[in-house]
Order: sequence, then C-alpha cells, then structure tokens
Amino acid sequence: MPRKTPRASEPTSFFALRRDFLLGTLAASAAAGMPATASTQPLASSPATEGIRTMSSITMKDGTQIYYKDWGSGPVVTFSHGWPLNADAWDGQLLFLAQNGYRVIAHDRRGHGRSSQPSTGNDMNGYADDLATLIEALDLKGITMVGHSTGGGEVARYIGRHGTSRVAKAVLIGAVPPIMVKTPANPEGLPIEVFDGLRTSLLADRSQFYQNFAKAFYGANRPGSTVSQGVLDQFWLSSMQVGLVNAYDCIKAFSETDFTEDLKKFDVPTLLMHGEDDQIVPIDDSARKAVRLIQNAKELYYPAAPHGLTATHRDQVNADLLAFIKG
Repeated sequence: MPRKTPRASEPTSFFALRRDFLLGTLAASAAAGMPATASTQPLASSPATEGIRTMSSITMKDGTQIYYKDWGSGPVVTFSHGWPLNADAWDGQLLFLAQNGYRVIAHDRRGHGRSSQPSTGNDMNGYADDLATLIEALDLKGITMVGHSTGGGEVARYIGRHGTSRVAKAVLIGAVPPIMVKTPANPEGLPIEVFDGLRTSLLADRSQFYQNFAKAFYGANRPGSTVSQGVLDQFWLSSMQVGLVNAYDCIKAFSETDFTEDLKKFDVPTLLMHGEDDQIVPIDDSARKAVRLIQNAKELYYPAAPHGLTATHRDQVNADLLAFIKG
C-alpha cells in the first residue's frame, strides 16, 4: 500500500518522519528476507585496558568506565565532587576557571553520574586509584587538586597513596578529613548512629531522602535562606543518578575513613575552605582539625555559609580559588 502523503494542513514533524523512516526500513528488511528486529549479538570489542581513553571516559583496571569533562587550556586544575553528586556540581567553577586561562578536569566518581556502577571499589582507596589512573592517562602535571566534601577525602587519599609528584597545590572545600565518625581517637566526631540513619533513609525512600538532604546541604532550612528551588532540584537530579549500592557504600567511605596519615603527607601549598554553618561536615570536626595536620596549610572560613558553598557562595569561592591558584 503506498505511503500516505501528508496533507498541506498536516505538519510533517520529526516524529512523523522518524515513523515513516522506520516503517520503510522494516518493509525493506522484510522484502530482503532479513529479520525485522535488531540483532541481540553484542558488537565485538577489545578487552578493557586500564587507562584507555574512549570519548570522555577512562577505563579502570576492573573495567569500570569513569566519565570526565575536560575544558579549556593552560595550567591544570582537577575537581573531585561530593556525595551524592557528580562533576556537574563543579560547573560554576569549571567555566569560570576555563575562562581565566586554566584547563579544568572533573570526573564522575565510580557509581555516580555517567560513570559505571560497579559493586566493588566503592571506598577511598578505589576512588583515589581511579583518580590516579585518570591523571596518568591524561599525563597531567603541575596540578592544583580541588576536592569538596567526599571529594576532599579523595584528594587526601590520592596524595597519601600516590604522592605529589604530579601535584602543585591542593584545595579542600567542606572536606571530610581527618575523620567524621566518633571513635576513641576522635571523641568529638559524629556518632555512628548518624550515618546509620543516612543508610536507613536512603534504603527506605532515596528520592525523598535526597530532597530532604538537599535543604541541609545548601542551608535552605535556615531562616532567610535565598536558595532557589532550581538548586535543590539539580541536587536531587544528580543524586538520583547514583547507583544505590554505590551511594550506600560511599557513606561508609566518607564517614569512617581515617585520613590522618594522608594529611601528614601533604607537602604542597594547601588551602582549606569551609562554611562556618556547615550542617553536613561540621567545621570544628574537620577543617579546624585538618589544618593542624597539614604543614603550612591556609584557612579560609565563610561566616554562615553552608556545606554547598560552591553554589551558594559561588562568586566568592571562585575569586578566592583563583587567587590561591595564581599565588
């Protein structure tokens, strides 16, 4: 039967054209005696090789694909994001620094965003080794490493495990080191029940949990907050991209890992940036302790600023970050 020709009054939409194309393809396949359904056989591929670049991803030794964005040119700045977000959380910093003469690289941690969701390697050693593979595959040198929250732990563990031969400076923003959980050696830390509560809420209704968590993350639960619904929505959207097993395992990684010995290995100029009203990573149990463990570290604290200060105080953070990198 001949294909119907659209009337002059009938719009020829993209979807109509796509429908006609598919119908024509199916008809041609049937006429040629070919199966109309797509082949279920996977395309042949070479074995995964650690450090191989494919478009905007790097393959780890266990086959995990780590997505990254790479903007601009000039001295290199790498960014490690917080839980449960991805590299997009850094866009306000990435664009700013790229426009100011820097090459900026941010990756989605394993299990997060556009990276693979393996059930293994979801700990600080795994995260740091993934970052090392990315840095080595791109042959990055003279890096300023920036980490926020869990990403600050990732940077610390990278330096603890891989040294600073490729690192020029480090910046820890609202970072979890030295250790968050309460232990005999860290009596001021948060009780383990706090993190057990995160796990319970995550498993019960992760979508609602992320919506609630976003408010404390950005201080939207404080009187007079001007945090937009858009910022909260973006947090929820990014969080929902995390694999459940990866989000669950990461809670243990960021809360129970002791970075004390890692921080003692810092031998490059380091800046600690932290909001004084951080409800997620309290400043007294993190930055103000970490600064005593890192030689010649500088402190920069923001009155009334929340955990997500890279968004709520973006312009100020950007200016301070640029000044430190240039200095």
